Amino acid sequence: MTRADLSALPGQHQDWPGRVADLDPQPDHGEQSWTGRDRLTGRRALVTGGDSGIGRAVALTFAQEGAAVAVAHLPQEQEDAERTRELVEAAGGTCHLFAVDLTRRDANEQLARDAVKALGGLDVLVANAAYQMTHDLLEDFPPEQIERTFATNVFSPFWLVRELAEELSPGGSVIVTTSVQAYSPSDHLLDYAATKAALNNLVVNMAAELGPRGIRVNAVAPGPIWTPLIPATMAADKVEGFGSDTPLGRAGHPVEVAAAYVFLASDEASYVSGTVLGVTGGKPVF
Repeated sequence: MTRADLSALPGQHQDWPGRVADLDPQPDHGEQSWTGRDRLTGRRALVTGGDSGIGRAVALTFAQEGAAVAVAHLPQEQEDAERTRELVEAAGGTCHLFAVDLTRRDANEQLARDAVKALGGLDVLVANAAYQMTHDLLEDFPPEQIERTFATNVFSPFWLVRELAEELSPGGSVIVTTSVQAYSPSDHLLDYAATKAALNNLVVNMAAELGPRGIRVNAVAPGPIWTPLIPATMAADKVEGFGSDTPLGRAGHPVEVAAAYVFLASDEASYVSGTVLGVTGGKPVF
């Protein structure tokens, strides 16, 4: 399969939360480009934000590596979530869908219980769901947006890990999606970048806390990745050429990030914990 060239993305906009089918060009989630090597056989994984983008690629590549997955998504993202399930099942995997509002503590706790019940246990948590919306001026950021961004991006991973720590112990893995924005923040993503910096700190602390229980905690810091989140939260003029400022000169496909999650979830990373793995097209993560 030849991946679409993402070096010169055209300007475009979608209504939030966006749809994969409306992206131009179409991203690669590993539908045909990924070759599974049985690295996650028998593992059970919960992936938040798994309806599209990085989350879909993680769910699909995990399934191709032998894992059973549960996918959490917003109710508005049901169509994309159903497509993710179709892809996972076509790859021979099992996929359970859960429509949930991750800004609420009780919803995160219920999701944790439901996923464990559906999968018969849990080995890997991928806290990937995120919210962002861009504004040009500090005064333009609405208070309710700040609360939603922090609740989705920071509080949800905390609540999920808190609820699932006993289930994941021993031998479990937590992988959090942070961002290159934690290291090189853009002013129009002020609140989003701050949440990603907070996640970096949270990952280090959770790795220290949960390591003695046999749980590894790591993060992946993507750079500019072509997902519905981009045209659904940014103006068309900012989408045009998205990712062209990286040393590699282009945005990344979701499957190119998913490889990092597969590694961190696998036994190949058995001695890796408390680290942030950058997949940024060459932008620094330090």
